[in-house]
Amino acid sequence: MRIRRLMAGTAAVMTALAGALGAGAVWAQEKLGQPTDKSLGLQPGAAPLKHDAIWFHDVILLPIITVIVVFVLALLIWIVLRYNKRANPKPASFSHNTAIEILWTVIPVLILVFIAFFSFSLLRKYNDMPTPDVVVKATGYQWYWAYDYPELGVEGVESRLLPEARELKTAHAAKVPFLLGVDNELIVPVNKVVQVQVTGYDVIHSFALPAFGLKTDAIPGRLNSTWFKAEKPGIYYGQCSELCGVDHAYMPIAIRVVSEKEFDAYIIKAGGKTKAMIAAEEAAAAAAAQQAAANAAASADASATASAAAPAEADAAASAAAPAVQ
Repeated sequence: MRIRRLMAGTAAVMTALAGALGAGAVWAQEKLGQPTDKSLGLQPGAAPLKHDAIWFHDVILLPIITVIVVFVLALLIWIVLRYNKRANPKPASFSHNTAIEILWTVIPVLILVFIAFFSFSLLRKYNDMPTPDVVVKATGYQWYWAYDYPELGVEGVESRLLPEARELKTAHAAKVPFLLGVDNELIVPVNKVVQVQVTGYDVIHSFALPAFGLKTDAIPGRLNSTWFKAEKPGIYYGQCSELCGVDHAYMPIAIRVVSEKEFDAYIIKAGGKTKAMIAAEEAAAAAAAQQAAANAAASADASATASAAAPAEADAAASAAAPAVQ
């Protein structure tokens, strides 16, 4: 009876803890795009990949982990109480049990296969990127980030930690997120597929932003790629998550999600060209090329006609001059 009560109490505690974590219970109002003090669970998602990652964690992984932990803890309690020296003065003489050996080999394999089925599905979503609307190149330096928009002609947007964000007191006084506020955010449009090409300049960094479910290593000499599609305007924060040197803790990432109109205005102000401008220029260039080809063809036709008419005119002139010679 005592063992049953202990097992039941343990199961209740673990189940309540799992439910709290799975539901993302909080003691404070959740902040979108940045950590929330005294909160439980993962950061709220603001992109499709993060929603899928949260579902995988809360629905697949957490229940399995909880059941395993409860089972192992209950088994330990049962063994401690049932097979201690006082309750079991005569030690058991058996050495193994073939059925149990098979079970504890087969069951973990089946659990891992079950997890892998959903894990591979999530990995496929990360890998199968839709056609991007915007391409951004993020380069990690010691210790800041630089952003380029290679297709739009904007380069060298450097993003560094604000001086007032380095200390907790000054950050609170300036009303900026501690260790997260930057001087230049990465600007992207809302509800658009953004491809992020990630590389490092000097050492290995890592481009990580929890609200979008991003974490991609920035390796010198290599170009890795990830993507996201932000669902709501706002500022979303992350950090370099690969130990990269003495100022690793002062290398935040800030992505500002704006409307498409605001994004186009930012690109023009930064000296680049919007996709509409590039499309218009390409259309004008294509029309000019088509017109030039048409003019060249017309000129060639005119030249061919003139060349064909020249011998006939020469013959006619010769025929007209013949009687005069006679």
